[in-house]
Amino acid sequence: MTNDFHSITVERATEAYVLSRGKARFLSIAKAIRAIRTLMPACKASDRQLEEMLAAASIVHGVAVAFDKTTADSVAPQLHS
Repeated sequence: MTNDFHSITVERATEAYVLSRGKARFLSIAKAIRAIRTLMPACKASDRQLEEMLAAASIVHGVAVAFDKTTADSVAPQLHS
């Protein structure tokens, strides 16, 4: 018996995270980025790129998003559905 491990892409990781949050009231961008960085410590995508991928996947799957990631310009967190 062999063990085949398939590499996971950051796009698949963001998609899987969004799908895992489908029954929650909303998806927290800050928590999602932390989770992806924990799962994929060598991820080269910027936080902004991850935020965009998560938002796009959330739109596709109808999951509300809390843009609660602190930014350099200190924009207040926003909830979108």
